[in-house]
Amino acid sequence: MAEIGSEVATAASLLRAGKLVAIPTETVYGLAGNALNPAAVANIFEVKNRPSFNPLIIHTDTLEKAKQYVRSIPEAAHRLANHFWPGPLTIVLPKASIIPDIITAGLDRVAIRIPQHPLTQELLAALDFPLAAPSANPSGYVSPTEAIHVAEQLGDKIPYILDGGPCGVGIESTIVGFEGGNTVVYRWGGVSQEQLQEVLGEEVALATHHAGSAKQAPGMLKSHYSPQKQVVIGSMPKLLTCYPLEKVAIMSFQDRYPQIPMSHQVVLSPSGSLTEAAQRLFTGLRYLDTLPVTHILVELVPNEGLGRAINDRLVRAAA
Repeated sequence: MAEIGSEVATAASLLRAGKLVAIPTETVYGLAGNALNPAAVANIFEVKNRPSFNPLIIHTDTLEKAKQYVRSIPEAAHRLANHFWPGPLTIVLPKASIIPDIITAGLDRVAIRIPQHPLTQELLAALDFPLAAPSANPSGYVSPTEAIHVAEQLGDKIPYILDGGPCGVGIESTIVGFEGGNTVVYRWGGVSQEQLQEVLGEEVALATHHAGSAKQAPGMLKSHYSPQKQVVIGSMPKLLTCYPLEKVAIMSFQDRYPQIPMSHQVVLSPSGSLTEAAQRLFTGLRYLDTLPVTHILVELVPNEGLGRAINDRLVRAAA
């Protein structure tokens, strides 16, 4: 069973030896391995049971290091990196030859970011290689936001979990790239559309092929972040008339519903804070998945700011 601890030196030693380690970030916990070691990267895919056509994000601790792993950085990418790194933004750029093809699923571009968590920043500073680090959970399941989540699902497959406490953002990074001279979004996450547009001074939208392709960037599978129980999205009052109440659990944005036991409800944010809702999303889905019910009924949150990323995860959980 994996050891859970906060020793950066232990994590670094295992990673240098080609082993995998779970690491904390501000978004979710990642399953990390040496991104320049194809055998270690292959082990990430095996441990997660992740499809090989789904690219990985690589993580480093400075922009200067990041430049070693890409061929070029357009001006818009520089502006975004200078503003949002370290932080929950991933940028897709032309990859340098040092990056193994297994990282990018054979594509000529690599997704890269600088995470904000202090323990992982310390770890990355101690290493002379970047880390490939998708979420530390079986592929397709709800992402982990605490060390115990990782232990419950991958604890028998990895030696060490670097415990950095609960993740502050709680949903994955926003992923952007550049097509035809325009900045496009492949996945909504911890940086909102409004924030991107403020920095760039231009409109930013989802890539038009987003729904149909999993290969342009990591995290684009249509069905993902899914509990074992069936997730159904809709208007909560209407949904509650469609299913036996004793068979459902619910996730709402702000409201409680007296016809459902309190133990079977997760209210993401009674105050209506999208930041709080994002922090509680995956933990809430994990909790509801443990209950003796057949369906998890959910309602979408306001589709603005972080709400776009929350709704993206809910839609894919229900796919």
